[in-house]
Amino acid sequence: MSFTAFMDTEIFKWILLPLLIFTARVMDVSIGTVRLIFIARGFRRLAPILGFFEVLIWLAAIRQIMSNLTSPIYYIAYAGGFATGTYAGMYLEDKISIGRVMLRIITRRNAKILSAELRKLGHFVTVSDAKSKDHKVHIIFTVIKRKELPNITRLIKEINPHAYYSIEDVRFASEDKGKAYKPRYRRKYNHFLGLFEKRK
Repeated sequence: MSFTAFMDTEIFKWILLPLLIFTARVMDVSIGTVRLIFIARGFRRLAPILGFFEVLIWLAAIRQIMSNLTSPIYYIAYAGGFATGTYAGMYLEDKISIGRVMLRIITRRNAKILSAELRKLGHFVTVSDAKSKDHKVHIIFTVIKRKELPNITRLIKEINPHAYYSIEDVRFASEDKGKAYKPRYRRKYNHFLGLFEKRK
């Protein structure tokens, strides 16, 4: 049996084709969700590539819908694929764990122990004192990789289980290695100043 004849069979029309539409919609919505996340986090090179495949798959799915407008099962497969693809995209984003996040920790306890542990792990930490309505609190700021977040939150709960923390996406974070930078003109100025002092 030829492929054209197979497309006219009941198995293809009522089982395989709806399944293909559902799968295509899951794929293109998943890619679209990840693409939007990449755009929000500044991955400008990957986002257009994902957008190309997203639209290509969507056109293949919508073509089948438009050629079978009288079949409600195709609408159900299309809508079900959209809903499943949205969930799959969020699941993939959690698993990929790309980018960085800014972690803000608010605690009433002394922040020295927690900040010291974060520094031991190689994170730059800023501690600020603040005051709430009734109590004095300490605020710890640090920027970490998203994939490190589960370990860091586990550390917070172990050291201070009553601490409040919030997480924000960071689009860009400069890499500061902690090295002091002296401008070239400053070095020349100090050199000439030293010669002047010797002549005196």
